[in-house]
Amino acid sequence: MKRRDYLKTVATVGLTVVATGGVVVEVLSQETNADKKCDLAAIMGGEPDVMFRRAIAEFGGMSEFVKSGQKVVIKPNIGFARRPEFGTTTNPLLVSEMIKQCLAVGASEVVVFDNTVNEWRSSYENSGIEAAAREAGAKVVPANDERFFRDVPLPKGKFLKQTKVHEAILDCDVWFNVPILKHHGGTHMSIAMKNYLGIVWDRRFFHSNNLQQCVADVCTFEKRPALNVVDAYRVLRANGPGGRSEADAVVTRALFASPDIVAVDTAAAKFLAQTAENLRAESVTHIAHAQEHGLGTMNLDKLNVRRIRV
Repeated sequence: MKRRDYLKTVATVGLTVVATGGVVVEVLSQETNADKKCDLAAIMGGEPDVMFRRAIAEFGGMSEFVKSGQKVVIKPNIGFARRPEFGTTTNPLLVSEMIKQCLAVGASEVVVFDNTVNEWRSSYENSGIEAAAREAGAKVVPANDERFFRDVPLPKGKFLKQTKVHEAILDCDVWFNVPILKHHGGTHMSIAMKNYLGIVWDRRFFHSNNLQQCVADVCTFEKRPALNVVDAYRVLRANGPGGRSEADAVVTRALFASPDIVAVDTAAAKFLAQTAENLRAESVTHIAHAQEHGLGTMNLDKLNVRRIRV
């Protein structure tokens, strides 16, 4: 990243930047409400697995979300048959670490899937997620056929009143929403809410019926993620969602986590906007629509945000 963009980015996640003898020093902003429950963790500076370990500790550990014997789903973005270097799919190191932690606290099984854009087998393989998930002990299932999906009502939706959701989500006890942060041609950015499009079958309706509102509408589905974990280790700044080359992505080494999907998307959108001059957080209007649905808050000042550099 350019030095100017880097300084903007670290400021976004709560770092104070000072110059000492011509050397830039990063100092964490002082924490407030340290004794209160963490609402949002913003972690910077480490590898994806290391940052997740630090983030989950701020919420009291994985045992706060997963109990012994429960069936768990981890839903990353595996939409494209791209290597991790393209910044279009969730980092496999993050997926692997989350699986291991779920199993360590007694999960009876962990399932990983996505309704991919590209051919599902090549997407699962090229992203590195299938191999990482299997090695960590998870079950990897397809989502390439309508028979894997069941109808669910969305009574609170404005445009989207019902949809078909993958059976893995419907049958699990707990699920985690684990998107990668990236540019998107239709919604301007793809974060946690946009990652819901990988749990549904018919995405065509979304794209022809006010995409931004439909993204918010699908998030009213009553079975919410226990935690939204946004992979911002490597972000796609242009030509999303698939990317054209590795040059479209930049390594920023960040991670955001929150049970509040509106808050985590707000924080991540501001972060991505600071890395790319052509992107604006306010253009991601499904975030505001979701707030109108009562799914969370965009006012991060109301939350106990833990800002940590590892």
